[in-house]
Amino acid sequence: MTTKLIIDTDPGIDDAMAIFYAAAAPDIELLGLTTIFGNVTTKMATRNALRLLEAADLDLPVAEGAPKPLVLPPFEPSAHVHGDEGFGDIPAASPKGKALDEDAADFLIRMARAHKGELVVCPIGPLTNIALAIQRDPAFVKNCKRIVIMGGSLEAGGNITPHAEANIYHDPHAAEVVFAAAAGKVTMVGLDVTLKILCTPADFDKIKERSPDLGGMLKQMSVFYIKFYQEVANLNGCSLHDPAAVIACTHPELFQTRAVPVTVAVDPDRSGATLETDDSRGKTHVAMDVDAEAVKALFLKRLSLLP
Repeated sequence: MTTKLIIDTDPGIDDAMAIFYAAAAPDIELLGLTTIFGNVTTKMATRNALRLLEAADLDLPVAEGAPKPLVLPPFEPSAHVHGDEGFGDIPAASPKGKALDEDAADFLIRMARAHKGELVVCPIGPLTNIALAIQRDPAFVKNCKRIVIMGGSLEAGGNITPHAEANIYHDPHAAEVVFAAAAGKVTMVGLDVTLKILCTPADFDKIKERSPDLGGMLKQMSVFYIKFYQEVANLNGCSLHDPAAVIACTHPELFQTRAVPVTVAVDPDRSGATLETDDSRGKTHVAMDVDAEAVKALFLKRLSLLP
């Protein structure tokens, strides 16, 4: 049985890894991409999403999302992590395709209605588009099967501040809307598990060997990304943040979750921290442990199916 999936994305190197995984996975029916700021601006995210789909020879809709957070002013993109154009040292290029006239939140609402009870939404950037969909359509959450988020951290600390993971930090108000309104449907795949899954230069060499075109593209991107990890964390590899969330959409058995109500701090001192709360909201399924070897093996196996 295939999973109907929309990835909400800010590509980004690990976003490219996640999107190519979804393109290759026989158990995923990718219905489209929605774009958001974060690793790059929203405009650049749309361009990069179109480039990735064209590289993978996929004719799928791309809907452009919000240009800035719900409340906070815009952030500078993470060029030091993902490069000036989002793909490491790979230069900018103009895609042939264009985004839909419909914005991301409206596209998500429409697709959730069209695939009621079947659609899995996987946001791997800030949660602004998901929050807007919730605010515009009270039935959106009910229409989704699940919302599987790459973001947050319950016990592992942050990666952009001591308290906050980057995707949540870049729009904490949107994240709070999602965790409050959609809790029972949400799985949070955050730093508690993604930091345990490391992809090394040798792994990217294998990907390139088996998949010269798209794997070669990922290998080229990975050099810049792994250099950042080496400089900042002294790691010879990169964490599989975004691919882990996509894998959790189809292989939840590889993750151990804890069901807790989650709130998001918006005060300046702890902005973006994901915290267990005791209010009456529903419980979020927070991934706390992972079969890291199995997730990585699946990632490498699926990518070897690509051209």
